[in-house]
Amino acid sequence: MNIRADQVMLKLPSNPRNISVVESFVNRMVEKYRISPDLHCNILVSLTEAVNNAMIHGNCCDESKNVSIQFKRLKDTLAVSVTDEGCGFDPFSLPDPTAPENLTRCGGRGVFLIQKLSDAVRFHNNGSTVEMQFKIA
Repeated sequence: MNIRADQVMLKLPSNPRNISVVESFVNRMVEKYRISPDLHCNILVSLTEAVNNAMIHGNCCDESKNVSIQFKRLKDTLAVSVTDEGCGFDPFSLPDPTAPENLTRCGGRGVFLIQKLSDAVRFHNNGSTVEMQFKIA
């Protein structure tokens, strides 16, 4: 983990077992940035979903590939980026998980949850980077 005054970075090999590291990482950021419990939950769920998607779909669980996580403080906003080494995806082509035919499907809700729990979401690098923004006091 690299720490600078305004940002913190973490790299994880693409093994889904490493998702457990995300919770302790988020807990440290909650303390560092004095984040409320409600926002803590939104960040934890969003980041866990993004890292899970990056490891499984982006890097195909290839442990030689890493997922990079970056927290950056921007005035009253916390920007959280997750980058994988995959070829990316089109976030606008995903099926709507709230459509009747998808309600009982297993999976397919990660990007939807990220969009609902974050104040802003942007996709970069052909979809291999997701940046989530959260308003903080």
